Amino acid sequence: MLEQLFGSQSREKVLIYLLIRTDGYAREIARFFDIDLTPIQKQLERLELGNIIYCRKIGRTKLYSFNPRYPFLNELKTLLEKAFSFYPTEIRNDLLKNRRRPRRAGKPI
Repeated sequence: MLEQLFGSQSREKVLIYLLIRTDGYAREIARFFDIDLTPIQKQLERLELGNIIYCRKIGRTKLYSFNPRYPFLNELKTLLEKAFSFYPTEIRNDLLKNRRRPRRAGKPI
């Protein structure tokens, strides 16, 4: 949807993912959207170089989040929220589920 504005479909997906989930790592984002890891890593690097997002290491994992010091952060988030409202319902619901680990065995539903 914002591919023409951002120059890349994977960049849009990275930004939408970080908007909804607040943070994430490259493999997690690639698995969610079922795309290759390399384009996601490249977009994360480019966004980090532009100071739009920042990275912190947890063990060997790089966790990415929006940079709160980015001057146009509020405007960017507003634009992404508007674009997110036009995403298919299935993708919106999956992104809003923030379950990242499996359910304990035998736990009632």
